[in-house]
Amino acid sequence: MDNAGVWAQFSQQEETSYFDGVALLPLAERYGTPLYVYSAAHILAQYHAYHEHGREASVALHYAVKANSNLSILQLLARAGAGFDIVSGGELARVLEAGGDPKQIVFSGVAKSDAELRAALRAGIGCFNAESRFELERIAAISEEEGVVAPIAIRVNPDVDPQTHPYISTGLKENKFGVSMDDALALYQYAAGHPALRVLGMSGHIGSQITTLQPFLDALDNMLDLAATLEEAGITLTHIDMGGGLGIVTPEQTQIPQPSDLSAALLDRLSATPYALHLEPGRSLVGNAGYLLSSVVGVKDQSGHHFIMLDAGMNDYIRPALYQVRPAFRNLSHNQGVERRSEMVGPVCETGDTFARAYPMSAQAGDVLAMAGVGAYGMAMSGDYNSRPKAAEVLIEDGAARLIRRRQDVAELWAQEIDYLS
Repeated sequence: MDNAGVWAQFSQQEETSYFDGVALLPLAERYGTPLYVYSAAHILAQYHAYHEHGREASVALHYAVKANSNLSILQLLARAGAGFDIVSGGELARVLEAGGDPKQIVFSGVAKSDAELRAALRAGIGCFNAESRFELERIAAISEEEGVVAPIAIRVNPDVDPQTHPYISTGLKENKFGVSMDDALALYQYAAGHPALRVLGMSGHIGSQITTLQPFLDALDNMLDLAATLEEAGITLTHIDMGGGLGIVTPEQTQIPQPSDLSAALLDRLSATPYALHLEPGRSLVGNAGYLLSSVVGVKDQSGHHFIMLDAGMNDYIRPALYQVRPAFRNLSHNQGVERRSEMVGPVCETGDTFARAYPMSAQAGDVLAMAGVGAYGMAMSGDYNSRPKAAEVLIEDGAARLIRRRQDVAELWAQEIDYLS
């Protein structure tokens, strides 16, 4: 369970636990818990890993902002040269605030509003991944109003099963995403014939936490067949966007292809074509770059079960409740007690607020535990259910830790509620 992929850059020296060279317990003491802690070095290493085959110029990387949208992390990746994959107007504003290059922004998502389309056009983004006929028509109409030509790709549905959780499978024909392969030609012909649209490419994101290369290759083969049909119809593409979805090491899944394995395999398939490769990595960059530190509130034995109750809850990290993820834990306080099969639970008033069942752990009240593999879709999906303030975030960079999001104040829970005293 304690493999290097799950515990990225974790080490112990003289009974002190370190993450990327910084002691963790002092961070919990200084900033409180629950506390998200990220490693800038790990994020950058994963980003550059997509280019380790030496063909960097052949792969355009657009970080999937939805995985972790903290401005400091966006700035870190922007400085490294990353583009960005966004799915909302809010994410567009975040990327621009962080200094991202608008021309390296790809706008995905099935239900972009007119206001979002207009803001993206005015920002001068690099490409829209259009997912329906009605969206193409709205982009065209708003582009004409704005006096611009919109760069577009069409997201097709390759109907490939990525063998992942059904909630994060996006490339099957019954999913809401993209357009069917059968409908794609007519949509491309519409786009190619419209003066307010400029066809650039094809997009085919198929899911998330994918643990083998074959689904990506199967999807690409289907997309290349469609690209050949488009060429016969006189429609030339410049790029193929395979989305993201590469998984991360977990306690249950320790064998994951390296980022360079994926990009190299896709480039090999594209070598005889004129198409550039675009990718939208998210989880694979930040997933194992983040820990969630949580304090043990108390323990209790009840009906044959041993419960370890944490101050972090499903409002802080919802993936175990939503996707049945089982995170890995370590006790940073070095409790020397006997490990017991424990129910790792939070304070939220839901039975679903359970991080792991029958987990081998020794802990007592006051101990601080680290939960691994939470850098993606952790803070990004957090909320204030049960009126619980959102956690703070810390980034470790160049051997120093700095606060990149302060803990939410209780008064901020109702700051946007109007006339509650009237």
